[in-house]
Amino acid sequence: MSGGQIMSNDLRQLIKESIRFELNVAEVYFGFHHRFSEDSNFWWKLLIEEKNHAALLMSGKEYFLDAGMFPSELVGSSLATLKNLNGELERLIGQEKESPMSRSAAFNLAIDLEDSAGEIDFQHAMHETGRHSKAIGLFQSLNEFNLDHADRIRSYMRQNGIDGAQAAPLPSAA
Repeated sequence: MSGGQIMSNDLRQLIKESIRFELNVAEVYFGFHHRFSEDSNFWWKLLIEEKNHAALLMSGKEYFLDAGMFPSELVGSSLATLKNLNGELERLIGQEKESPMSRSAAFNLAIDLEDSAGEIDFQHAMHETGRHSKAIGLFQSLNEFNLDHADRIRSYMRQNGIDGAQAAPLPSAA
């Protein structure tokens, strides 16, 4: 097996875990959408955007990966970190169904998720300017306004008087 194939297989796994992460985040937001009626529209918009991120990654994998054109900047560099984050999220999703968190804790968790390794690389790639591949430019165009979730969550919290000091329940998965 050549080095390119090994790299392609590693990237394939990173993409797979990144898609899994985006869909897990969407599932968390879907639960919040149902639980917090006062914030239902806000959570709905975010969960749709997370599903769109997953769809972009799926399309990129299908159409760009085998051609050697998938922009690796869209996914994290640590497969172990992504797997740990996904494991924690899936555990949290199950736990959340049995013991729902407060509204404040939900928002703080969302900030932690959006600032996590699973999301931060995607966000950086979406803001990249200057010299970048045409593939990154295409992904930026397709993603368009689905950006800056953490900033939007913080702004919503300020506008709605939601406490931002509460620690979120997602542990570091480094």
